[in-house]
Amino acid sequence: MLLEVLADPSRRRVLELLRADDRTVTELVDSLDMSQPAVSKHLRVLRDAGLVESRADAQRRIYTLRAEPLAELDAWLVPYRKFWRGKLAALQRHLDTTD
Repeated sequence: MLLEVLADPSRRRVLELLRADDRTVTELVDSLDMSQPAVSKHLRVLRDAGLVESRADAQRRIYTLRAEPLAELDAWLVPYRKFWRGKLAALQRHLDTTD
């Protein structure tokens, strides 16, 4: 499910913005050039996936990135990185011998 959530470029952009700082929906709307309902929909999907959390501040909701699920994804990707690292090293050796 997490990969499905991250497959959407708009949601990845929301996460990039929240990586830099906590933001309100209004700040996200302004930065993303998207409608408020669209941003709220993406935030709901990200919240349901555990990637963001929100807190109330008077009339506003402030959203914060939760990195823990991304750490789990990063750990899952480790063997795949090793696989590609070996393939890329072999490609580099091949290219070095063809010069």
